[in-house]
Amino acid sequence: MTQERRVDHEAAREAAREAARLLSFGLRPRLVPARDVDYRDLVRRYLRDSEFAALTRAVADGLGLVVLDVSERAGIVPAGAEDSAFAMRLGDYARRAGGEHRAADRLLHALAQLAVAALAYPRPADLTDASYVGRVSVHGVDAFVRETCRLLAERAAGEDLTVDPPLDAPQLEAAWRLYARRASTGTTRDARRLSGSTTGIVARAMNVLVDAGCLVLVGDDAGGTFRTTPRYQVQVRELAADAAFEELLALGVVTVTDGAGTVRVVVDEPVLLDAPAAQVPSARVAADV
Repeated sequence: MTQERRVDHEAAREAAREAARLLSFGLRPRLVPARDVDYRDLVRRYLRDSEFAALTRAVADGLGLVVLDVSERAGIVPAGAEDSAFAMRLGDYARRAGGEHRAADRLLHALAQLAVAALAYPRPADLTDASYVGRVSVHGVDAFVRETCRLLAERAAGEDLTVDPPLDAPQLEAAWRLYARRASTGTTRDARRLSGSTTGIVARAMNVLVDAGCLVLVGDDAGGTFRTTPRYQVQVRELAADAAFEELLALGVVTVTDGAGTVRVVVDEPVLLDAPAAQVPSARVAADV
């Protein structure tokens, strides 16, 4: 082997190693390029070097990963393909979220995750604005889902609500009856939040998102208030084409009250804090999320 070929092979191996290293950074969901110089440099290399970017995607494909996005704010955001060792399966989610995770609870967790995403990014523009930061709370998400339940109950007026919906019913309609029947709050003997209550389920679902680098806890008010991360924005963009997500937004339960991205849940009665009349965009009362 000539010296030139040896150098080329060494350069190729080094590039592959760096591509794998970049992916390893992306698999640490709470790490962002701003906090690690090596990570930042590799992200910049990906963005400016098309060959390195293609190599990184090829390495990801071989590992069963899909690169959803790469930016200096979010870093590299990989996701596991359906049959990948990196895909989060129901059992993995159950272990992260805690609780018994019977079939009914799994459905409620899915609804909670869907509601968090819809509240965090209620407008299509929010998903493409890199400067947008959503804020969501446990009580706000619970209020949002319960208002959704009320609207779906109106839609189903005249049906027998004591039986399960047909298999071909819209996805949300298959879940709202379970949520509406579940207690919103409750505490254990040692004053911990009851895990089977809807606020308990929402809180656990949001804690999973914290562990995944999608949300950051910013306060304990309203059962726990969180802000979104750039990584979550990327992942919700992928979710936005989901039929259940579109159906949830189409109900019109959320409304944006100002240009700063403040999101409120529109409900019939105040659930958290009454908003001043001048800030309420509709005839109904708005509760801060």
